[in-house]
Amino acid sequence: MEQPSEILSLPGGPTRVEWRRNARARRVSLRIDPRGGAVVVTLPARAARRTGMTLLISHADWVTARLKALPAAIPLGPGAVIPIHGIPHRIRHLPAGRGGAWIEGESLAVSGEADFLARRVTDFLRAEARRRFTALATAKAATAGCAVRRVSVRDTHSRWGSCARDGALSFSWRLVMAPPFVQDYVVAHEVAHLRHMDHGSRFWALVEALTPFRAAGMAWLRCEGAQLLRVG
Repeated sequence: MEQPSEILSLPGGPTRVEWRRNARARRVSLRIDPRGGAVVVTLPARAARRTGMTLLISHADWVTARLKALPAAIPLGPGAVIPIHGIPHRIRHLPAGRGGAWIEGESLAVSGEADFLARRVTDFLRAEARRRFTALATAKAATAGCAVRRVSVRDTHSRWGSCARDGALSFSWRLVMAPPFVQDYVVAHEVAHLRHMDHGSRFWALVEALTPFRAAGMAWLRCEGAQLLRVG
């Protein structure tokens, strides 16, 4: 039976490898999971594990370089600094406090027992993301002449946002840590899909009409997006 995850000794040192089976995959592929700091090997349904291992070994230098380039992980603990809407906030633990988590100036105050701190920070960020993205999406949909059925937030690994055919939008809650102009672009992108489900010229024209931050938002996510996945 295949192991879904294991530590392998590659030329760059011990490396966590995640093995995935995908019936729709046509070939073996490699990608780096910024959140977990691992390399993911995806195998088609009938591909042998040794085929994936061969690809992994032949690209060991690439894997090592990409993993070393990842931003440092930021555990959610007292004293950690995390961005909220692009502004750094230091987590301040207040064991005797009440109210879960809240912003005080440039700090994120968190009450209660230390064992629940990480969860309370995440709950706060999720709630803030849902509030922020719902407001943005509703306003932009009105401009585009369409309606949003609902807005949800998830902890996705490969997409910052998505649009379903029924008008439901979903966003990574981690985007709440990005600067507002990045949030504005991603929300505009998904709202534009309410009108155009492809990425054709009419879609991009609508994106441009909904946000002035297309180029800047795409560039920021390309260069800085991985750091959002390293939080928590």
